[in-house]
Amino acid sequence: MKISVYRKEHFNAAHRLHNPAWSDDQNQKIYGKCNLPNYHGHNYELFVKVTGEIDPETGYVMDMKLLSDIIQENIIKRFDHKNLNLDTDEFKNLNPTAENIAVVIWNILREKVDKKHDLKIKLYETERNFVEYPAD
Repeated sequence: MKISVYRKEHFNAAHRLHNPAWSDDQNQKIYGKCNLPNYHGHNYELFVKVTGEIDPETGYVMDMKLLSDIIQENIIKRFDHKNLNLDTDEFKNLNPTAENIAVVIWNILREKVDKKHDLKIKLYETERNFVEYPAD
């Protein structure tokens, strides 16, 4: 019997969507305001879903305090109040779209969460725009 548990976290970060292989006009056409040269920010809402069997001894799928600590240490400290383009190694050469941010977060957490558990990331960039990785 599998069940899912969720942890919600929050971080603020700035970014600029820009493809250096394109002209300024092409970047502006594709990314619009998200391509402003002085960056812009979001209040990201992060949902981490862990799915697995309930441990008969603890009654947990995963200790939520442990999950929170893993997210805080590996995601929030790394990305909160940062300019993703300038302040993080992960996005020096990777366009920090919501899609790419979610995949990066999943890859970081996948190394920290026991492989017996399925892991899914849902990242809200705005109230209306969010991504989920991996997709169903």
